[in-house]
Formats: sequence, C-alpha cells, structure tokens
Amino acid sequence: MSKTIALRPRLNEKTYGLAESRVYVFDVERAVNKHNIARAVEDQFEVKVMSVNTTNIPGKPKRIVSITGKRVKNAQGSRADIKKAYVTLAEGHALPFFEAIEEETQKEEATQEKIDKAAAKQAEKTEKAAAKTAKAEKPAAKVTKPAAKPTAKATDKPIEKESPEPEAKKSHIPAWRGFRLRKRNKDDK
Repeated sequence: MSKTIALRPRLNEKTYGLAESRVYVFDVERAVNKHNIARAVEDQFEVKVMSVNTTNIPGKPKRIVSITGKRVKNAQGSRADIKKAYVTLAEGHALPFFEAIEEETQKEEATQEKIDKAAAKQAEKTEKAAAKTAKAEKPAAKVTKPAAKPTAKATDKPIEKESPEPEAKKSHIPAWRGFRLRKRNKDDK
C-alpha cells in the first residue's frame, strides 16, 4: 500500500526554507495516517524518515455568482480540503526537489566570482596605467629656497593674505536645454 500513496511535494519559498533543515512538505490523501506516509516516503525515495507531522486544512468557502440574461445563479461551495505531511529526514538524507534551484544558485555564484575577478584585474590595470602616466607627467622638481615671508612690524599695517580670485565656473550644461532653464545651485549666486 505504501507505494500507491500519492505524494505531491509542495514547492514554494516556505518549503524551500524548510528543506534546508531536512523537512519536506507533501500533500497527501486525507485518509492516510503518519505511519503509511513514512513508509511511502522511505519506499519511493529510499531515505530514512525520522518523524512525520500532519495537518488538515479545510477548504475555504466560496460563492459562485453568474448572471446570464435574466437568470441569477448564487451557489455556495468550498475548495477541497487538504492534508499536509511534514516529513523530517534523518541526518545525511535529502530529497532532490530543490536541486535544480541549488544548481542554478551555484552557477550564479560562480559567474559572479568570475565577474568580480575580471573587475579586480581591470581595476589593477587602470591603477598601473594611472601610476605610469603620473610618473611620466611629473617633471623633475627643482630645489629652490623658500621666499622670505614679510614680517609685520608694530608700525606697519597688518599683512593681508592674498585670496585667489574665484574662477568662473564652467558648466558642460548649456543655459538652455530645449525650453527649460537649468536649475541654479546655491553656489552659483
């Protein structure tokens, strides 16, 4: 009888999370008990079952309303009742329901590692190229004595520091773009 029991695995995010802790969820017939479910899982998948928990979920009530011409049909019904079995497997045993998802995530991780390595190599190349251009552009510095700073005497006026003149801001955005003016920054006053 154990091989004739229909075990329909529930495949969703919650059951995927449970599968990491070796708990698998099946939809089973309402008349089947825990012992028969355990035997069926062991026979069909050749694994060792530690425990089985079941839950009965009653179907939700639904109402059907259809208006065709002058007739009005207002029928009440309900969805089918469901029995779920939570099967915990022994240490080292697993079922192959989510292997495709796991293989896909491993492939994604491998391709991401390749992309990261390629990006790191490219960054090193650009860093080396920048260092070479910096060395080529840097001329030999001449050694000069620093100019003597003027000192302030008690009779002299205080020395004012020269402030560099602000350079005109150059914007790559033209003043007119179509019919819209560009927004001014607070610094552009």
